[in-house]
Amino acid sequence: MASEDSANDRIHSGNPSGTRDDGPDTGAAPRASVLVASNRGPVSYTLHDDGTLETRRGGGGLVSGLSAIGSGADTLWVCAALGDGDREAVRRGVAEPGTLMLDIDEDVHADAYNGIANSVLWFIGHLLYQTPLEPVFDAEFRRQWASYESYNRSFALALADRAGEGAAVLVQDYHLSLVPGMLRELRPDLRIGHFTHTPWAPADYFRLLPDDIAAQLLRGLLGADRVCFHTRRWADAFAGCCTEILGPESLKGTRIGVHGLGADAGFLRERAHRPDVDDRLAALREQIGPDRRTIVRVDRTELSKNIVRGLLAYRHLLAGRPEWRERVVHVAFAYPSRQDLAVYRDYTEQVRRLADEINTEYGTPGWTPVVLHVKDDFARSLAAYRLADVALVNPIRDGMNLVAKEIPVVSEEGCALVLSREAGAYEGLGEYAITVNPYDITGTADALHQALTMPAEERSRRTGLLTEAATALPPSRWFLDQLEALRA
Repeated sequence: MASEDSANDRIHSGNPSGTRDDGPDTGAAPRASVLVASNRGPVSYTLHDDGTLETRRGGGGLVSGLSAIGSGADTLWVCAALGDGDREAVRRGVAEPGTLMLDIDEDVHADAYNGIANSVLWFIGHLLYQTPLEPVFDAEFRRQWASYESYNRSFALALADRAGEGAAVLVQDYHLSLVPGMLRELRPDLRIGHFTHTPWAPADYFRLLPDDIAAQLLRGLLGADRVCFHTRRWADAFAGCCTEILGPESLKGTRIGVHGLGADAGFLRERAHRPDVDDRLAALREQIGPDRRTIVRVDRTELSKNIVRGLLAYRHLLAGRPEWRERVVHVAFAYPSRQDLAVYRDYTEQVRRLADEINTEYGTPGWTPVVLHVKDDFARSLAAYRLADVALVNPIRDGMNLVAKEIPVVSEEGCALVLSREAGAYEGLGEYAITVNPYDITGTADALHQALTMPAEERSRRTGLLTEAATALPPSRWFLDQLEALRA
């Protein structure tokens, strides 16, 4: 293994059957020298009742980082049409410069995205299965897996069709794990990279997958010239799976890279002081009340984020250390995620219920112990970052977790970071954080107390060190480092 450390009408082009054809179409479509492929693209479209289409540009670290390629005839971002607006835009031929949106059959996408990517691969990577009952790999799983193959084939065909000779192709995440191998068969001339943004499971857990599926996933990724992760831990786990399942020779010809995505300090600081954030900050201060400390978390209600245990730890803090009653507020933003899956709907409801229980048990007329918001609002999240005294980031397992890196950058008075050792961000931030075992409720409660009582000078010192580490590899540099390494 070579190792590197730095930081139906399925598509409008391609083979709808998902089986290999005679190769890519060599028509008049312009060829790109740098291509990015991801399930979600940099833009989305909303179809209004009057038939007009509204364009919205996405945000977040991935979009920011990958947008470093710019736009033009020599760059292309290939993504899926994810909703009615996107599909209507494809049908009308509406497209943003440098973007190719694939209109993949809705049922195929649902099987690939929800059935396999989010209900199998996500669960494997994050070690989320309750193994006495799940997983169950039956005929329905095999049917959905065929859709996952077809979905990946659609991307591979589109990339092969639009890539120039020797182009660099950077494939993103677990939704498209088979693309590198498929694309390698179609276009051996290309330089192919794949980045997995999630954790990678150790071999013993990865082997929960059927043997043929586990091998197919690994071979799919090994079709890339470089396979990359956020941390050395995840990279080593992937290499271990390849060695154990496919044999040590399987890694020859594929380099493994580590690039830990960092926070975009300039953007965050500018965006966090716009008027809409100031307005939300004032509203939050009113909800919290004067002279109170804040414990802030901002997450999607994703099972791996461990929001419920975070709330249980906060309740344990109030029960065991009554001196904090009426002196601290837990500002918890838990934005609903993947609500088309029942297990996620149930989890979101459990978060709401537990927050209500804490407020009922401990709240007073002038103090609400938990300020919970479940409607996504980026400006409000930044407002919470600004007033955070303590940041709670306690995932069961996380590929990176940018919130852990963003809050210290934006916090006005400095914050103490309570950080799970299972977050990818721990690799860069752990030395300056208060580390917790995400399953240990009493230990997390003790860590919250330690964070709340940290002297201001020490908190300020740590915040400076956290910020320096968090911004070491900002999104544009993160992407360009991968591109340069792929071309080397």
